[in-house]
Amino acid sequence: MSESASYVGRFAPSPTGPLHFGSLLAAVSSYLQAKCADGKWLLRIEDIDPPREQVGADIEIIDALHAFGFEWDDSASYQNNFNARHEAIVADLLSSGTAFECSCSRRDLADAERGPLGAIYPGTCRQGQSAQDFAIRVQTNNEPIEFVDELQGPQSQRLEAESGDFIIKRRDGLIAYHLAVVADDFDQGVTEIVRGIDLLDSTARHIHLQRILNFSTPNYAHIPVAANQDGQKLSKLTGATAINADYAIPTLLAALEALYQAPPKSLANGSLQNIWEWAAENWDIRRLQSVESIAAEPFDYGSGPPRSV
Repeated sequence: MSESASYVGRFAPSPTGPLHFGSLLAAVSSYLQAKCADGKWLLRIEDIDPPREQVGADIEIIDALHAFGFEWDDSASYQNNFNARHEAIVADLLSSGTAFECSCSRRDLADAERGPLGAIYPGTCRQGQSAQDFAIRVQTNNEPIEFVDELQGPQSQRLEAESGDFIIKRRDGLIAYHLAVVADDFDQGVTEIVRGIDLLDSTARHIHLQRILNFSTPNYAHIPVAANQDGQKLSKLTGATAINADYAIPTLLAALEALYQAPPKSLANGSLQNIWEWAAENWDIRRLQSVESIAAEPFDYGSGPPRSV
């Protein structure tokens, strides 16, 4: 793939456990968007939250992606390797007065007004504080942040009213997801972000940071998340089963079917290469525009029998 490709996509899993079916849907969607654009597809392991990570999960994720036939450009990167860059951005925001130290605890904010995004930070520490234990927040305003998501349509948020100033560096010294993902997507030249709709509400915060930092804003496409029989998002916390490379063909076909791509049944008798070739030629993310959530069928993707489609 050309180094000058104008489209750059990415898949950025957190190593909190092995890939499950919901993760596979995000990987397939972002991968095929890049393939259809004849662009680059990057793999970035988002290892910035050690307390939540599982030892060896990054290797499990990479091995699973290899086994399912994914091919990424460049070497897989690790977000933690960019920590010096993240810290420099935080320092710049502090020195410019755009960010500030905040000593408020969850208890302090327990009575704060709540909005669509949770507790609305009331600006308590904007004027400075002297505590030794603090987080770093970035200031927001009430200018509407508007964008058009490729699948979810027009979006608008007023951050100061709906979330307030948000954390970019935690009290424990770890860089917050919002800042790290914005910095890394910009530095890696990402032009479109395809991810789950559970992150849609975070996008305005990301765009706010992009504007403050004079970063370009990529296009966004938030796909419906996979849900279990109880309507819960598939995740480690809800008991999602790891995908199993021994059943890569039926599981990949199940993913394409769940993404409304209607793969032909004949592909079940072919190879992974056959499936990817068909998928790249027929991929249409717009088929997900009216889909609210993806119901994961009661199939044990980790250990069940091979599934014919």
